[in-house]
Amino acid sequence: MVNRKTLLTNYHIWRRRWFYPLISVVVALSLCLSTPLPGRAIDLLPLLFRGVQIFQLSNISDRQEVELGQQMNQELRSSEIKLYNNPEVNRYVEQIGRRIVANSDRPNLPATFQIVQGNDINAFATLGGFIYLYTGLIETADNEAELASVIAHEWGHISGKHLIKQMRQKALASGVASATGLDRNTAVGIGIELALNRPRSRQDEFDADNRGLRALTRAGYAPSAMVSFMQKLQRSGGSVPTVLSTHPATGDRINSLQRAIKSQPSNGRDGLDNVAYRAKIRPLL
Repeated sequence: MVNRKTLLTNYHIWRRRWFYPLISVVVALSLCLSTPLPGRAIDLLPLLFRGVQIFQLSNISDRQEVELGQQMNQELRSSEIKLYNNPEVNRYVEQIGRRIVANSDRPNLPATFQIVQGNDINAFATLGGFIYLYTGLIETADNEAELASVIAHEWGHISGKHLIKQMRQKALASGVASATGLDRNTAVGIGIELALNRPRSRQDEFDADNRGLRALTRAGYAPSAMVSFMQKLQRSGGSVPTVLSTHPATGDRINSLQRAIKSQPSNGRDGLDNVAYRAKIRPLL
């Protein structure tokens, strides 16, 4: 028979297990709702009662990031982009991408690589491991290492969680969220706008280059390919390719990469066979 002391002990354990976490949630919610903001702020309490999912971009989990990325992907595919669906080319790009991710700062994040039909020399990344590469960019690369360098740069943005940071900053500046939370649909809309318009900062671009160069080198690709691809686009003349149109200037990025390569020599030479690369992407040509 259970004695009184045992019952009291079990009661206190139960109370600690449920009471204190509940108090923490209430306090956190109160702080969110009472945070003063410029402009109009979302009233989170009605949203919570309606079952709307609230994301705290200041401390988003990998699972939540992937969920947002999946919804962004659905929106992009339904209204913004048209995918190129050649199985052979898609498999090839995915193989390159997975090799880069395995040697990156976030090797365990699910990765999705998609080819966008379009002549733009462009690539972009969203949340949760989604990378988009335009057919025009794939055709412009001379070899596998150059294409890998673009994938590595975009994965560098994902590794650095740059888009998440920019989404939070834009949400706060626009007055559409509290300091720590906004609803899912609002987050998706902001993320798509930022990803397509590429308003990235100087610091983010240098960080993505550095992270990308590390992953490229660890994967065994020739690190010089990241520089050669940028130099080729810079010399091409005409309008600036989208992939290079963000601040900082391409010349500054090239100089920074050259210094990084010189300070950390690598024996990696993979991916420089131009003929083999053209054979792999022949359906595009």
